[in-house]
Amino acid sequence: MRSPVRRVRALPIRARLSLLVAAAVAFAVAAAAVACWFVVKSVLVSSLDEALKANRMDVQQVSKYLDLRTFQCAHDPGTHEQNPYGSSVQLVDRTGGSCLVIGTEEVPLTDADHAVAEGESSSALHDATGSDGTQYRVFTYTVSDLRGVAVSAARPLSEVNSSLSNLALVLVFVAGAGVVGAGAAGLWVARAGLRPVDELTRAVEHVARTEDLTVRIPVEDDSEDEIARLSRSFNSMTSSLASSRDLQQQLIADAGHELRTPLTSLRTNIELLTRSEETGRPIPEADRKALLASVKAQMTELAALIGDLQELSRPDTGQHAGRTRILAWHDVVESALRRARLRGPELTITADVRPWYVRAEPAALERAVVNILDNAVKFSPDSGTVDVCLADGVLTVRDHGPGIPADELPHVFDRFWRSPSARALPGSGLGLSIVARTVQQAGGTVSLTRAEDGGDGTVATVRLPGAPVPPPEVDTVDGGQW
Repeated sequence: MRSPVRRVRALPIRARLSLLVAAAVAFAVAAAAVACWFVVKSVLVSSLDEALKANRMDVQQVSKYLDLRTFQCAHDPGTHEQNPYGSSVQLVDRTGGSCLVIGTEEVPLTDADHAVAEGESSSALHDATGSDGTQYRVFTYTVSDLRGVAVSAARPLSEVNSSLSNLALVLVFVAGAGVVGAGAAGLWVARAGLRPVDELTRAVEHVARTEDLTVRIPVEDDSEDEIARLSRSFNSMTSSLASSRDLQQQLIADAGHELRTPLTSLRTNIELLTRSEETGRPIPEADRKALLASVKAQMTELAALIGDLQELSRPDTGQHAGRTRILAWHDVVESALRRARLRGPELTITADVRPWYVRAEPAALERAVVNILDNAVKFSPDSGTVDVCLADGVLTVRDHGPGIPADELPHVFDRFWRSPSARALPGSGLGLSIVARTVQQAGGTVSLTRAEDGGDGTVATVRLPGAPVPPPEVDTVDGGQW
């Protein structure tokens, strides 16, 4: 059997809110009702006490009912007079004797009353119960110039209890109406307050059912409450998911398109070789070597494309924990320059490389620099010049090729984007995307602009934060954290 707490938690949030509001109001109303009842009781009892104290008897009145020489009651018990205030009055002597002089009900006396008669105290105020079970408020006091005798006046508490009973009925009715009203108000408030949550729930269910990420929840621009923030977060999330899915679909489509060309070429060449073997007609040696060279080139292009796709498939945000190192960027650039000179032996590559240390992934940073230099080598004319400079954390690579048209510059870092004039050249269109991604993860910026000195060519600029000297006690080989 589930506990009450679990049962409450199992209720819908509207029911829980209504129940909590009703419980809170019930507690507050009950506390106020109890406090009101006790305050009214105290006021009524105090009023009754004041009425008893206001009707004191003097010596002459006492002598009317008591023989002061013998302390004997002067009245027959059956002929008492009625008190206009409804009190029962008894005279008490020091020996403990008493006589009822006013009223019809003899209220039992207590030690406090006898103590007043004996002169030990001047007055006593207490409750007492009559022989018929009636509750009385009793006030016993001494009379001036009269020793050995005390007057005890008693009034029934029924007048107070009756008022308190009526008050209790009224409070119970008002409290019940308040609790019911609070429950209804809580339900209304819960429905009104949770209406945006219902819309959000329906939107989430719609997305889960249809995978439609274009759903948006309307939010007022000036609203800053929690529901509005939740709605904005949901809209931002669905927008990001839609953008991510579009990029993923675009990546898959572009990758399929780029893979189709080398795969088609590979299949054609392999079919020619297979047909030659099956028909027994040998391919001329020169053609055979050309086919095998083409197969090797296409396999190399496929391997490079797959590597680029693997690089781009990693998360875009943040650097990868455990892979970052304090690197000598100038050493990375020198290594990339050696590879670039091998790929363009006919080119003149000038270099001005000054020390600069950065925090980045070694393999990713070297690949980014190699990609930039490969582009410079690829688009440089025969016997052209490539100028490389690394100073104060800024790497610039200037080639003297045809340059990039101004309308194409905004797209150079897009995945699989290739200039129409460069589509005949080898490449997948992912190199600069990897450069931009790597530099961004290292906390830097990269840009590609046309040469501003009036000549042809393109200038690639990479800026990375760092310092000209390594931080103290940092091992650039072991990968100490900067």
